Amino acid sequence: RRSGQYTMNHDHSKKVPDGASFDRSGSQDSLDELSMDDYWKELENIHETRGNNHEERVALVVKEPDEGELEEEWLKEAGLSNLFGESSGDSLESMVFLSTLTRTQRAAVEKRVETVTQTMRKKNKQHQIPDVRDIFRQQNDSKGKVCDESEPSAVRTSENKNETHDGTKGIFSLGTDEQKNLPEDMPSSDTDINLEISFAEQAANLKDSSVGKMYKGGGGDTLLPNFRLPKDKTGTTKIGDLAPQDMKKVYSLALIELTALYDILGTEFKQQKAVKIKTKDSGLFGVPLSLLLEQDQKRVPGTKIPLIFQKLIAQIEETTLETEGLLRIPGVATRVKGLCQELEAKFYEGTFNWENVKQHDAASLLKLFIRELPQPLLTVEYLKAFQDVQNLPTRKQQLQALNLLVILLPEANRDTLKVLLEFLQRVIDHRDKNKMTLKNVAMVMAPNLFTFHGFGSKTIEQSEFVMAAGTANVMRFMIQYQKLLWTIPKFIVNQVRKQTESQKKEKKDKAMKKLLKKMAYDREKHEKQEKTPNDTDVPQGVIRVQAPHLSKVSMAIQLTEELKAGDIVARFLSQKSGNVQTLKREEVFLYEIGGNIGERCLDDDTYMKDLYQLNPNAEWVIKPRQS
Repeated sequence: RRSGQYTMNHDHSKKVPDGASFDRSGSQDSLDELSMDDYWKELENIHETRGNNHEERVALVVKEPDEGELEEEWLKEAGLSNLFGESSGDSLESMVFLSTLTRTQRAAVEKRVETVTQTMRKKNKQHQIPDVRDIFRQQNDSKGKVCDESEPSAVRTSENKNETHDGTKGIFSLGTDEQKNLPEDMPSSDTDINLEISFAEQAANLKDSSVGKMYKGGGGDTLLPNFRLPKDKTGTTKIGDLAPQDMKKVYSLALIELTALYDILGTEFKQQKAVKIKTKDSGLFGVPLSLLLEQDQKRVPGTKIPLIFQKLIAQIEETTLETEGLLRIPGVATRVKGLCQELEAKFYEGTFNWENVKQHDAASLLKLFIRELPQPLLTVEYLKAFQDVQNLPTRKQQLQALNLLVILLPEANRDTLKVLLEFLQRVIDHRDKNKMTLKNVAMVMAPNLFTFHGFGSKTIEQSEFVMAAGTANVMRFMIQYQKLLWTIPKFIVNQVRKQTESQKKEKKDKAMKKLLKKMAYDREKHEKQEKTPNDTDVPQGVIRVQAPHLSKVSMAIQLTEELKAGDIVARFLSQKSGNVQTLKREEVFLYEIGGNIGERCLDDDTYMKDLYQLNPNAEWVIKPRQS
């Protein structure tokens, strides 16, 4: 049943005349026929493996949503479900949330609320259905003070949504002074990724300017720009640095930001929904990632990557990464199938004999593992959005979209993807010997991550080639820029800070109203408790750092312009007393806790005075990194 599709794909590559020019996004490199050949060969190998696997895979059914369903689901995912439906009255928290959004983010929310509202009116649901303009008007009236630095409160309506502000001032709802001055102070080069201003806002400002054309046009493999992140004095925030309660906010903001970016750039953003299918509930291949990790954590507590996945990578690397055609040359199909069955039976017992596994077979097993996941590694929800990255106009925007998509992946998928990309980079590092360049590796891996049973079967023949070239390019981007993709943009972290502050203020105000009804001495007692230790026992410009795990448990640190987080950790570690230090330098970090964030692990290059000014009520604790 599937063979028709794959041979069609492969035959199609032969139909493509030499030098055929397809209407591909200008930001992609021209991919020559030879390298595309690797892609089609890989598809053929995949098909062969599937052909040998006579238990036909259940194709994953992607549900076509009813009108308004997508938007309703989107608002739930974004944490804004109380803007509609029965709970629409209780939307104080959403008001706080909306007050921290940028202009383009709010336009994206407004657009979806409007669709849901219209759908509900059509279905005549008996909910109180707020008018979308009232939601935003009410929010602007009540929260004008929360967001005193924000743009003029009128949200763009559909008539003027393509207009852009003159200049960039007043665009962001969280501009600190430093942010507002950014365009003049920091002339950013074409290859600098600006994390201080919302990506969608940047796109809106580029839209009408000639700068937007900067990465149009082809260029060979070597011409991928050398994108970099300019140093941030308050520290770069990586995925994994923030506490779960902060990450929940980051997720909502990343979803809204990605949608706003796709809206501005005219690319449809649709989250797909998979219909539940029966999957294996134990074993190695074809088991849902979350379930696999659950069973692995019983054996190795705290493991974040499936054990079989780790072992296959280790097995490939053990031989040598210099083998020519590594990942491209397939293992012997019948042998791979036998190994697969043997692993299922013996892997967890520890009786599987790895010595007889040939390197190309191990590489085939690794790719098989990725393909056999019941849901794609890039998830059903976002696989299409990952594919659509190829349609965005500039490379910088493609990179920004991938950054947000990585943030949106579930933790298990993201961690596994990270280990895979790091491994692929190590393969490429040996390209002089193994002849596997970035382009070759991307060509071979793209079909394993992007063609998925239940997906792609509707793809029309004529667009197959474009699709192949496009996904190979997205794959190339993910490998090349993986270090940048695991960064949480500063504008999102700032929005989280703003939300945390607003929520605390709301709670405080509520508490204060209650207190006023109580006795005066009660109120005094409460106010005393409200005082943070920072206010009482530490002079201005000095922070108190706690280190419960170290021999020196606490220290007052004088802040200077140049003092960095790494210096403070080093100072603590140098104070060895009688009990011997068991923690290594690379295991301990300084954390910013409370104030306007839940918890954030600081990178060693964070300038403490700058961060202290951003979050003066935080507590500072040195401790081992939580896995």
